[in-house]
Amino acid sequence: MAKVDITPADLTNLNPMGGRSFTDVHDPLFLRVLVLDDGTREVALVSADLIEAGDMSPVRERIERELGIPFDHIVITATHSHNAPRIGLVSPGALAHEGGPESAAYTAEVYDKLLAALKQARESSRPARFGLGTGTADVNVNRDEYVDGKWVLGFNPDGPSDKTVWVLKFETRSGEPIAVVVNYAVHSTVTLGTGEVSGDLAGAATRHIERELGGDAVALWTLGPVGDQAPRIALDKAFGAPEEEWPAAYEAMKAQGLLVGAEAVRVAGRIRHLTSHARIGAQERVLACPMKEGVDVMADMLQEKVASVDLRLALLTINEVALAGVSGEVVTDIYRRLRKESPLANTILMSLANDRIGYLTDDAAYDRRTFEVNGCPVQRGYAENGIVDGVVDMIRARAR
Repeated sequence: MAKVDITPADLTNLNPMGGRSFTDVHDPLFLRVLVLDDGTREVALVSADLIEAGDMSPVRERIERELGIPFDHIVITATHSHNAPRIGLVSPGALAHEGGPESAAYTAEVYDKLLAALKQARESSRPARFGLGTGTADVNVNRDEYVDGKWVLGFNPDGPSDKTVWVLKFETRSGEPIAVVVNYAVHSTVTLGTGEVSGDLAGAATRHIERELGGDAVALWTLGPVGDQAPRIALDKAFGAPEEEWPAAYEAMKAQGLLVGAEAVRVAGRIRHLTSHARIGAQERVLACPMKEGVDVMADMLQEKVASVDLRLALLTINEVALAGVSGEVVTDIYRRLRKESPLANTILMSLANDRIGYLTDDAAYDRRTFEVNGCPVQRGYAENGIVDGVVDMIRARAR
């Protein structure tokens, strides 16, 4: 495992929201990596404090070329802080925030740091054991609200919401903490509108976890079915908010991050059944889905007209635990169906894995024309079935 600072030194034109540059840094951004090797297979999981990571194929190819970790054994995710830059190119047909030359330069810088972090993680590797636990945190809330005859982004406590906090715990054979992988479904938009760089809710949670674990242990934040999930309390003003509102937003950020982080620490502390015998597996599938043109999305999300959009699925397995990565913001009902149909009870979904093509919504939502449907780049009948059927097939085909 390793952790490196990726806070940009020059903030010019790196703000993907609101069309203006970041003005300052409130708290630093980090990139965290975990490398696992069972003697047969080596996999790498990366979590970066960024709004999104676009097509990660170029850096994954570089990792395979320079370090020998196979392309389809690498999963790179973003914590989805809306007060952080993006990296990578926008895939053809995707609905994502395009970056300029400053974003390209920052992407190259992050790629170099990622390679260095992976090398560091390899050098510091040691025999380990792992275990899995779950808890709950009531920090997220469904954001699809029906108001005046239409669906809008709002507050819908009666809507679908998965409040599970998944925790994978890795420690030395003598019990010293190495890393935890946390999975939870919430947008990190609590401080959106301050114009300051921040890891937001996810950053507050991982800072708390790492303080509690102590030493050089790292906490990798991964996103669950986040597409329709907002934080309960948020400033959430993309185009700027009065400065007098900022202190309350940062208090809400810390409080909600603490709730998830403290639950992750509690769960990790109660994991008693750990094993040092692990079988690791990794797969990737790319599904060509017919493109749906976006409706009423943000002005800077310019969609290239193509026949099909690539939906990437990644699968990392550790014994009977499945980490299923999807290259977009998956909504709750898709995950509910996946959990029901998966051959493995411990199936964890990771949104924004190896790309961010847009929102990925269930078929039924197309009749409601929610925000997520408008921001979904693939036609009805392809996202839900592609994700569920694809991941289930991958799990069934996994190496035993």
